[in-house]
Amino acid sequence: MTTQTKNASRLLEAVHETAQDLHQAGFIDWRRMQHYDALCLEHIPPYTSERIRALRERYQLSQTVLASVLNTIPSTVRQWELGAKRPSGPSLKLLNLLDRKGLDVLL
Repeated sequence: MTTQTKNASRLLEAVHETAQDLHQAGFIDWRRMQHYDALCLEHIPPYTSERIRALRERYQLSQTVLASVLNTIPSTVRQWELGAKRPSGPSLKLLNLLDRKGLDVLL
């Protein structure tokens, strides 16, 4: 992680903490707090075909089982691993969760 990225994440962390304090004090409503939550989310790195295959092999899952865990179809996982498609949206977030927290979180 570069120094600029670290500084940005520290800044976002400080902003989020301040917003939480203001929300608890009643100065920021629930809807505005959700906006701050969304702004301060960590960036999810892209998952290459090699990274997806390595992740699947780390947990000893078949493409079909990984597809089931991610609530997608096996051909999608196959296309990710071939590099024909890239995961996005909820699939990308679930891959990131699997990578960071492990299989038990998704089951």
